[in-house]
Amino acid sequence: MYLAKRRIKGKLNYFLKESFQDGDSWRSRVLFDLGVDPARYIVYPGGNAFYIDEVVEEKLRSFGIRAANDEIEDVFWPFLKPRIRHVLEPFRQRARAKKKKLPFSTEEEKKIRTDIHAFDKRRIHYLRFGEIEQGKIELMPAKLFRQLLGKSRDELEQHFMQLEQFLPRSELKTYVYVIFDLQRFFSELIAKKMPQGLDQNKVDEHFFKELCLLNNDKSFWTEEEPGNFLHEYLVRYAIMFVDSEFGKTPFWDEYTRNFHSRSRPVQAKESSVTFDEACAILGIKKEATTTITKHGLLKLYRHLAKKLHPDKGGEHEKFIKLTEAYQTLVQKTSQRNRPVS
Repeated sequence: MYLAKRRIKGKLNYFLKESFQDGDSWRSRVLFDLGVDPARYIVYPGGNAFYIDEVVEEKLRSFGIRAANDEIEDVFWPFLKPRIRHVLEPFRQRARAKKKKLPFSTEEEKKIRTDIHAFDKRRIHYLRFGEIEQGKIELMPAKLFRQLLGKSRDELEQHFMQLEQFLPRSELKTYVYVIFDLQRFFSELIAKKMPQGLDQNKVDEHFFKELCLLNNDKSFWTEEEPGNFLHEYLVRYAIMFVDSEFGKTPFWDEYTRNFHSRSRPVQAKESSVTFDEACAILGIKKEATTTITKHGLLKLYRHLAKKLHPDKGGEHEKFIKLTEAYQTLVQKTSQRNRPVS
């Protein structure tokens, strides 16, 4: 039994649903329509006590389901009054800690190896470790993916939506890049470390192709036939990909630090690039150099460095000239901000 959310006519509606096995696959069904406000089914008799309206239990019994009280309470827990939830949370955690977890069986391990879709495994792996590199995913302990067993596609997607809400915005595009395994289409070493350094037009092209393939993957949509339109559960990934940018990665920060360290001369010396040449190389007007900041120059330099770096097919000499031009304008900026003695 699980709580499902769906937006209907602009309003978020809640449903009490259940996954059930139908032959070799898992499907879902609605047990109770909770409407837009599940909190109306919580009764407060006084103090810090509460219970769930009997109408919910009666509805479950009509489906032949006799759920334990704590199982029903777990569904309604997010809608409990914050004050009461704060008071009761320690007791709830203690009760959970006392519950014995069932041992991990070889049958479960076999099902994980054969039945869990690769897309789901990549999602769990990134949400757990936050790594772009997915090469070792098949070597991970099968127990990591135990939470995916015995769930319909609908329940799995509700589960992932719950986990994904904690992703910072700066990671959204990287997350989509990883779970659709876009790195496999690129031979560059940075594909597994720094996707923002790849040809973004090609990244876009591969993403939309993979999105369409998943949308029509019958082994993924076990509950329904693939439709002619993008499934509502995949729309969020299209939004994540289009509406966000790749954030900084530790590899990118280390790369730029090492580059500047290698490029910095041991002793200060004049750049071979004149001020006029530097402005032309970085595409900045002379007048703008009186107001642009060091951060602004660095941002402009990084943008051009991605295109001119030899590893990206650029010419070595042009890349060196770009670096010298950047250093020339940085020196100019430093002189402008130097206090008069």
